[in-house]
Amino acid sequence: MFTITTHTVQKIKEPIRLSDYCVSIFDKYIPSRKGIKKAFKRGAFYLNGELAKSGDWAKEGQQIELKDLELTPPKPYEMDLEIIFEDEHFAIINKPAGISVSGNQYNTIQNVVIDSIKISIKKDALKWTRPVHRLDNQTSGLLVIAKTASAIINLSKQFENKKVKKKYRAIVMGEPPINGEINLPIDDKESTSLFKRIETIDSLQSGKLSLIELEPLTGRTHQLRIHCNESGFQILGDKLHCNKENILLHKGLFLAAIELKLTHPETNKEMIFSTNQPSKFDSLIEREKRRWVKFNPQN
Repeated sequence: MFTITTHTVQKIKEPIRLSDYCVSIFDKYIPSRKGIKKAFKRGAFYLNGELAKSGDWAKEGQQIELKDLELTPPKPYEMDLEIIFEDEHFAIINKPAGISVSGNQYNTIQNVVIDSIKISIKKDALKWTRPVHRLDNQTSGLLVIAKTASAIINLSKQFENKKVKKKYRAIVMGEPPINGEINLPIDDKESTSLFKRIETIDSLQSGKLSLIELEPLTGRTHQLRIHCNESGFQILGDKLHCNKENILLHKGLFLAAIELKLTHPETNKEMIFSTNQPSKFDSLIEREKRRWVKFNPQN
């Protein structure tokens, strides 16, 4: 058993049970309220060094630890997986859209990497490799997979302390400014995203479509989708915010994590990983350009 991550309780506005408090704090590791409750029952949470109970009250200054208690590896799930980088400490994969990182279902990235990523030869090797953070089911792109206990602890802290820099590509409706900063709280928590417009095209269906680059400076759930929507340029295919006519059949969400900058957990060397935007981005842009030229009455 080892500690995956620790958290110090900050100032609390009103009394809250520990299990409720942990839902948003540990969502990178346990993505659902049901999962949090199960983790408490298994004894995965410790409070100030003692086994925690879900009914305990969260108080300022307390230290919450999330322990690794898994004994049985998940059942492998076969899928072609693009591995961007791999050494004895961690790996970077390009997660396809339409698959969850983890969860109760069988077809998750956690099940895929069981057979796709090699077990480390290091002394503190994990019994099976594990995702360090999350990407939404419909979001594709770069995902970090830990192979040792020290790597998962180190990399988790980098994410928690906002040391990992991430860049995304998205196709949005409308024409955002050339660049800007979005500061909109999410669930009463400070949330900041940077954006830069790369290209804007005319679209018969949407009026204007823009390819943009996004950089989240904080890590709230659905942050980029919420920030884009609230700023007036919804991400194409976002079923939470888009009108039905702007959800393309079988095309999913046009949001992808294309760059990660982090520090190697063993050497402390800064590393940058990148991948191309999904081919569906390029295909859509070219198709919309052709349709505009062919069917626009003003041409």
